[in-house]
Amino acid sequence: MTNAIITIKNRTGLHARPASDFIAIAMKHSCRITICRTSDHIEVNAKSIMKMLAMAFAQGEEIELKAQGDDEAEAIKELSAFLESGCGEKQ
Repeated sequence: MTNAIITIKNRTGLHARPASDFIAIAMKHSCRITICRTSDHIEVNAKSIMKMLAMAFAQGEEIELKAQGDDEAEAIKELSAFLESGCGEKQ
């Protein structure tokens, strides 16, 4: 299992477009990927738009990504980079 803890930088959080873009990256990988807030540890499938939107991840929240499977390291690397970049938001 590979994991990473990241703070969400996008000012709209991980809603609508950023969540869709995040899931598109996650879906390229065969491994199982979950995401949760570090404050409550409720894990959801990071490949599910409904689960992601229901969590309503907001700017400034610390989240943990976990991946398990063949390409777990690459998945965490790509998803972490996306989140660290502000989810494509122009700074």
